[in-house]
Amino acid sequence: MSLPKIGLTLGDPGGIGPEIILRLLGNPENLPPAEIIIFGQRKILQAWAEKLGPPIQWLEESYQGRKIIIEESGNPLRDLTFGSPSAENGQVSFAFFRVAVDSARKGEIQALVTAPVSKTSWQLAGIKFRGHTEFLESLFPEAIMSFWSERLRLALFTHHLPLIEAVSRIKKEALLTFFISLEKNLNYWNFGVKELMVCGLNPHAGESGSIGQEEQQIIIPAVTEARDRGLNINGPFPSDTVFVQAVDHPEKMIVCLYHDQGLIPFKLLSFDSGVNLTLGLPFIRTSPDHGTAFDIAGKGKANLQSLKEALWLAWKVCQASNRA
Repeated sequence: MSLPKIGLTLGDPGGIGPEIILRLLGNPENLPPAEIIIFGQRKILQAWAEKLGPPIQWLEESYQGRKIIIEESGNPLRDLTFGSPSAENGQVSFAFFRVAVDSARKGEIQALVTAPVSKTSWQLAGIKFRGHTEFLESLFPEAIMSFWSERLRLALFTHHLPLIEAVSRIKKEALLTFFISLEKNLNYWNFGVKELMVCGLNPHAGESGSIGQEEQQIIIPAVTEARDRGLNINGPFPSDTVFVQAVDHPEKMIVCLYHDQGLIPFKLLSFDSGVNLTLGLPFIRTSPDHGTAFDIAGKGKANLQSLKEALWLAWKVCQASNRA
């Protein structure tokens, strides 16, 4: 049986992405049995290796059932800015990602794992997208940002938006479409989620309309219609208690209405091991749930676990889809 092909982007060259990739791939025990294609530049990895000290002779070598290849992408980086955003870092990190997505769309890789990018670097480079998911949404409008860990699973109805804009998008038909798309994708990839639990928007989920009307007028009708269509979905639940009901219950997934409603509890529980998984794509895309961490880049302090989990989750979904 041939090994699944998993793409891995370097992320922002000045952040912790290249560092944790070097440290992670340098230990074969960290890796799933897959062919790993690094979308980036060998020059960047060499610069990081010189800074950190690990040898990089293992690159582009087969060993213990695994193969690592570098796919040179983007214009050659002129100046590597460690530990801070820059326009050039933004340009090349976007190029790594764009080339990798094209490869996934062509079926050349089965899954894509993305190291962190800097929204500031992308902005300095004139890139209009706030991040990976927003670019994927431009290609696949049904793309859904979800987060997975051993202890908690959740999906975001809106994500990188100002809060006032996120609230303005909470409409019945939009929610209903989201619920249906989410369930379809969970079933397609066979993730084992059996119940969707929807957060309320207002404190105490509106307290029967005494603390806001969104639950009564929008969220409850959307949940009710989704249930009438056969979804196992419940809510809205007060967001200060619903996560307690879902922790350590992998069959339950929380639907959060805006970014911080979900990410605060998720990162509190799973900061070093959580994975960002984009649903609604014809391929698998995962990433660590942390950012570029410019403040510790190059100091050897970055935790590898989230990237490791992202690689393994991508591999597990590949295996499950091959068996389906």
